[in-house]
Amino acid sequence: MAQLSPIVQHPPAALEQALQRLGRNIRTARLRRRWRLEDVAERMGMSRFTVADVERGKPGTSIAAYLGALWVLGLLDQLAVVADPDRDEEGKALEAARQPSQAPRRHRFDDDF
Repeated sequence: MAQLSPIVQHPPAALEQALQRLGRNIRTARLRRRWRLEDVAERMGMSRFTVADVERGKPGTSIAAYLGALWVLGLLDQLAVVADPDRDEEGKALEAARQPSQAPRRHRFDDDF
């Protein structure tokens, strides 16, 4: 069996909390629709155990399973804002700091051909 990566074995607290929150949100959406685990699993093409792992926020569960659950529940479009470059304030600030302060000088070309 493949060895689990350290981030799966001992995820940082923030990662663990985010996965658990996502799992709870997926579970709430499923229950509001009055769907069983088996209903979601069948639509996803996965086992009910995988859907249960998604709802628990288990770090070793593939991102495809999380995205599949969101897709089945009709919530995948909400993922559009995740890692949106326009919302990355730190990245934009770093990029702006690397920008030259002046435009490059134009080079004159000789007309000798």
